[in-house]
Parts: sequence; C-alpha cells; structure tokens
Amino acid sequence: MFGRWILGVVFCGAWGAAQEQETKPPEGYRAIFNGKDLRNWRGQIDEDPRVVAKVTQGLSEEEIRKKQEDVDAKTLAHWTAENGVIHYDGTRKIGNIETREHFGNFEMVVDWKIPKGGDSGVFPRNMPQVQIWDPAGGKRNVVGSGGLDNNGPDIPPKKKADNPVGEWNTFYIRMVGDRITVKLNGELVIDDEKKGNYWTDFKEPPPVKGPIVLQSHGSHLWFRNLFIRELDGK
Repeated sequence: MFGRWILGVVFCGAWGAAQEQETKPPEGYRAIFNGKDLRNWRGQIDEDPRVVAKVTQGLSEEEIRKKQEDVDAKTLAHWTAENGVIHYDGTRKIGNIETREHFGNFEMVVDWKIPKGGDSGVFPRNMPQVQIWDPAGGKRNVVGSGGLDNNGPDIPPKKKADNPVGEWNTFYIRMVGDRITVKLNGELVIDDEKKGNYWTDFKEPPPVKGPIVLQSHGSHLWFRNLFIRELDGK
C-alpha cells in the first residue's frame, strides 16, 4: 500500500537536512510556497472551518473580497517569507494562513520547526488538523505530533516521532477521499484513517477540495519545503 510514496519520504529526509533556502521539488511534485513571498497564500477568515462557512454564507463576492482584504492586512503582517522559510512571529490572536489554491486528492510534504512549548498544525483540505506541538509540553501532547485533531473523533499518533524541539521535522501527508495517512520523520503515525466531518457543525458534507492551512497558535513557527503532488482521479 505504501510503496508508491516511500520514495517521497526519502526525499523528505534530504529536505530536512537542507539549508534555509529554496529547494526544488522532486519529480511529480510542485511547490506551493515559492520560497520568496506569500503571494500564493492569504489569511484565513477564521481558524475554525465551521465558522468560515458560516461567516461567508449569503455574502456577495464583493463582500467576501472586502472581508478577505481586511483579514490579509491583519494576518500577513505577522507571517513572513525569507530565505525559503515561512515564519510566524507568535503574536496572539492572529489568524492562520491558507493556500489560495484548493486541492482534492494529493500527497504533500512540509518541513516544520517549533520552539519549546510550541503548538501549531497543518490542515490538509482545511480539515482535519495534523497536530504539531512540543512533545514535552504536557497534557495530550505527550503522545507527539502527527495525530488528527479537530476531527471528530480525534485520533492520536501511533508513536512519538518528533525530533527535539528547535530542530526541523518533516510531515508526509496523503489525502484521498476521506482517508488520510501521515508520516512524521519517516515514521508512520496515522495509517489510512477516516477523517471526520468538521464542517458547519457536522451537518453538511465537507467540500471535496480545500486549501492547505498553516495554523497560528501563539508561538513562533517555521515552515519550509512545501511540496504537493495532486492525485485527482485516484
């Protein structure tokens, strides 16, 4: 089952050892962060996908555009891109960022780094959250990063595979239909699990396409080497 993407994990290891600079994606993948600026990204109207659906419902295209401009002005002042790295400055109550492009079925990789006590996540297709946090931070996070939160039900990772805080880590995330697989630093932590429906108070089916979201959560964050391979039709 996993033979098709083991090669991608090998590439991930090479990316994790790279310098902070733009890296070319391997064959079949393409960059969703150009390594220089955030022109392909925007602020997320709300970090809860259910709320995004609610606050935009019934608005005209012009009203949504204006709301998006206001969110971008507030959010992108605290997310910066330099030398191939996206950095979030840790300001409290500042929103997430998301790709302007939406995706269906895909494989993606991303390197990430957090400080002591850090907390973040990657939302593939806007849900669920692939959790990032300091494994020594207490509470549920003693299980390590890579589990599915905001999923209904949440699914913990199979093992703790985090590198020490302050070092780079690499996610491999595969999402096909409503199934998701996650590897952290080459270790399988989520194995083809069914994602929940965290959309509009669980009453409506989630969209078949959505953005890739990077979560802000009150601590400095760093991301690099965000590459994706679309798998539409699979």
